[in-house]
Amino acid sequence: MTLELSAGDQSMLGGEHGRAVAAAMKILVAFSDAVGARKLLDIAGAHIDGCLYHGQASLDFVERLVEGGGRVRVPTTLNVGSFDLIHPGLVKMPAAQEVPARRLMKAHLELGCQATFTCAPYQTRFRPGFGEQIAWGESNAIVFANSVIGARTNRYGDFIDLCCAMTGRAPAWGLHLSENRRGQVLFELTGSFEPADALFVGVGLVVGQRSGDRIPVISGLPQPRDEDQLKALGAAAATTGAVALFHAVGITPEARTLDEAFRGKAPEATLRICCADIDQALAKLSSVPDGAPLAAVSLGTPHFSHDEWMRLLPMLREVAPARGIPIYVNTGRATFKRLQDEGELDDAQKFNLIPVTDTCTYVTSVIERLDGVVMTNSGKWAHYAPGNIGVSVAFGDLADCVRSAAAGRVVRGAR
Repeated sequence: MTLELSAGDQSMLGGEHGRAVAAAMKILVAFSDAVGARKLLDIAGAHIDGCLYHGQASLDFVERLVEGGGRVRVPTTLNVGSFDLIHPGLVKMPAAQEVPARRLMKAHLELGCQATFTCAPYQTRFRPGFGEQIAWGESNAIVFANSVIGARTNRYGDFIDLCCAMTGRAPAWGLHLSENRRGQVLFELTGSFEPADALFVGVGLVVGQRSGDRIPVISGLPQPRDEDQLKALGAAAATTGAVALFHAVGITPEARTLDEAFRGKAPEATLRICCADIDQALAKLSSVPDGAPLAAVSLGTPHFSHDEWMRLLPMLREVAPARGIPIYVNTGRATFKRLQDEGELDDAQKFNLIPVTDTCTYVTSVIERLDGVVMTNSGKWAHYAPGNIGVSVAFGDLADCVRSAAAGRVVRGAR
């Protein structure tokens, strides 16, 4: 299959827009050939997942584009980096790693990317619209954009996402195309479910584990309180599996009905999810029992939205944790700035509340005590943190996390 390039594509490839753009287009053409795309399409924006320092190669790639005079051609947001640039000193890292890690974040800005540094770009002013073609990295952002918003992106990894941003183009394949967005496997919730936060995490965990490479359709899901619950579902599904798009019947925009979700075709398989499946999936997130001494709480993976802060802060003021258990909340810098402007964080220190921006506590050294138990309401954080930073984890809903911080030990109510 031959990749058809437009005159503009040929112009970029031929070096008429500079060395950096030519290099990006050359990589994009090779990638498009590999996935079998027939042509490239215009994108309205990009989200780059390469700001987190994993070694010299990641910095070398971006530096080469900077040296070649490169600039992104579409609005481009940045995922988390290795540092909280708003709160200097919060991240502890050897100087030999700190210098290139900081440089990597700065180099992306020199390419014209926006200093968002959030895993939830859909919570910023750069949120895409329904049907818009975009090129996003970061698993939770990809599944949210496709599923909850109805924008269109494939799962773009490091370097390819930036090549798309540098050229304003992406391969016309996969989830960019309407025919590839049809649901394939049906998940039926059986039983009576309350729309609690933990339900959406649990459903996401199960769906991710059982979907394989198929697009899941979920029926019987209660109407969510807000899109943060769908955010949690998608993040969990993209954590335990390769889900880039899910349809929730009667909830997400491309699944107003079951027939619409499957585009009039029958599902390839029907799987049922019962209460026991949810409980079992959630139980696997915790490695300690109730009553275990608590070292910290970590919230906001994906980054806490303004609405989530507005749920958390009244809980803290009511329970008033005073045992010195730090409560780390990962959030986007735009959300953090809004909270500051509103005066909502004026009493944060009283609750040992530590806002974390630009990064996340499970990918870098922020949490002071890693030898104890950390409690979270995030399925993604609970899944990755033990392997990434070596902590023991207790999972619970937001109210459980606040009560546990006040008690100094893991306290969980009945789900």
